[in-house]
Amino acid sequence: MCGIAGGFWPRGLNRVEGRLQLALEAMRLRGPDDQGSMAEVLAQGTLALGQARLSIIDLSPGGHQPMDSQDRHAVLVFNGEIYNYRELRTELSALGRTFSSDSDTEVLLAAWQQWGSACLPRLVGMFAFAVFDRERSTLTCVRDAFGIKPLYFTQEEGSFLFASDIPAIRALKSSKFQLDWQRAYDYLVHGNYDSSTRTFLEGVDQMPPGHLVTLDLKSGQLGPLQSWWQPTLTERADLSFSAATELVRETFLDNIRLHLRSDVPLGAALSGGVDSSAVVCAMRHIEPDLPIHTFSYIARGSAVSEEAWVDQINLHVGATPHKVVVSAQELARDLDDMIRAQGEPFGSTSIYAQYRVFQLAKQHGVTVTLDGQGADELLAGYSGYPGPRLRSLIETGQLSEAWDFLNQWSQWPGRSRQLGAQQLLAEYAQGPVYDLLRRLSGRADTPAWLDAGALDERGIVRRYPRQRAADQAAGRRLVSELGLSLTRRGLPALLRHGDRNSMRFSVESRVPFLTTGMADLLLSLPESYLISPQGETKHVFRAAMRGIVPDAVLDRRDKIGFSTPEQEWLSSMAPTALAWLRDSSDIPFIKKDEMLKAFERMTSGGAAFSWQAWRWINFARWHDHFLT
Repeated sequence: MCGIAGGFWPRGLNRVEGRLQLALEAMRLRGPDDQGSMAEVLAQGTLALGQARLSIIDLSPGGHQPMDSQDRHAVLVFNGEIYNYRELRTELSALGRTFSSDSDTEVLLAAWQQWGSACLPRLVGMFAFAVFDRERSTLTCVRDAFGIKPLYFTQEEGSFLFASDIPAIRALKSSKFQLDWQRAYDYLVHGNYDSSTRTFLEGVDQMPPGHLVTLDLKSGQLGPLQSWWQPTLTERADLSFSAATELVRETFLDNIRLHLRSDVPLGAALSGGVDSSAVVCAMRHIEPDLPIHTFSYIARGSAVSEEAWVDQINLHVGATPHKVVVSAQELARDLDDMIRAQGEPFGSTSIYAQYRVFQLAKQHGVTVTLDGQGADELLAGYSGYPGPRLRSLIETGQLSEAWDFLNQWSQWPGRSRQLGAQQLLAEYAQGPVYDLLRRLSGRADTPAWLDAGALDERGIVRRYPRQRAADQAAGRRLVSELGLSLTRRGLPALLRHGDRNSMRFSVESRVPFLTTGMADLLLSLPESYLISPQGETKHVFRAAMRGIVPDAVLDRRDKIGFSTPEQEWLSSMAPTALAWLRDSSDIPFIKKDEMLKAFERMTSGGAAFSWQAWRWINFARWHDHFLT
């Protein structure tokens, strides 16, 4: 786990090495154990690569980067882990490749030289890397299938720059950041972010999950983004439910086994839900004698507390528990540090609970944690995506089954027939009709605290940035929606939060649900295997974990999610937050007086509370840190 940075400057050195050093320094928490860089003057300009290293596998200098291939034809900088590097190394050795270290970096470089981009589907891991090919005079940047590891890039005055995070990009750039108004609007009004290549910074993009891009160093031309993986959504009809259960169990346990490879202490983030509990219990199932340390946020005394479930899992596996209880005062104290670590605005205060969990792991000497992220997007978690599932049943002629599903789905906590019907209606609504339905539900596109004229002058689209899956086969609406959530809407934001929070404390967060093999298996199953006719989400996975995870956890109907008492926190820190908003920089499209009035009404109980209050605070503090 590391931070990488670099670029190509066609006009020569121009303080390239100094900028690269500043970028690496900006990522020192991503890679506190080692640092390396190189700059090479080419006929067309200067290429520079650098890496700040957090040593996880092969702690020796053999893993130092940038890493040259043995024939010096290629140079690699790499952030992440290749969990199946031992198996790949055996295969590559049989093909004549030789190795001088036990590093997964060396295996990745050899795999790239042997197979080129065709090596990518063979990799089980999380990664963002850049390869300089001296023979072809190209620089190729690659991001893993799910976007677990970050990669930003920008072009400036003919230069191409890339890095693992926003502060490092700022160090590489010669000009100041400018706000992307469209992204700011989408976030502030609709809570939408991390859903496209665009960031909150104009001209700074993030590499989409499962994509690569190549720069031709001779011409200076950046090629198109190329997709190297998309989830398989076509249904397979060869698996009974019991056979699918066995295959899911086997695949998940294999994932856990690979994700346990580490030369440093590891533990697990435990929330008490099915996903994180399955990770912890599978760790014990595979390694009966492994010392397991778990790290949990506890909302003690709150209706959203999961402590009893956390305690049950720790007792079941014999883990050493570590818990953190958080206050509003601590949130106010740490907010600026967390915003700087995240690099861009984010969704809710639950991100702070996660921040403290990784801090807790660091305090107890654990460098690697396993996490249950990604299971909801693979297994129809959260509310079960009732709209797409109902549509699948209706368009395949299963009308009575659709009615039965709606009735049984609505019996679960937090659900109702009305909610299911609304989501089904939204499935069929398009364009202006969909926009009208949102307005009728009270979600305005232009609230009173926005200056519509200023937004219109900049050509800002003032509507919800709805995304629909491009490939929606009849009867496969649910898995199409899951594929979208997995790669473009939902999961990318959650992975960003986890990466930045863990790296803030030099901890590597691993997500064993997120392998291409697991995704292709789950999204090719019949939809009824993912959410049962009775409305049970993660249906096949719960069955697969019987005998490994306690039945009481698998049968839960009251999972709260990774929640924090947000209203209570923001209300108690309202005076501090109000001062932040009042003193924040003026933003042309925000009517500050109207925003302050709305915030005071919300935090005093004069208006219904919503996450809008958090978005105001988060955006204002981020804007002051990065754009003033």
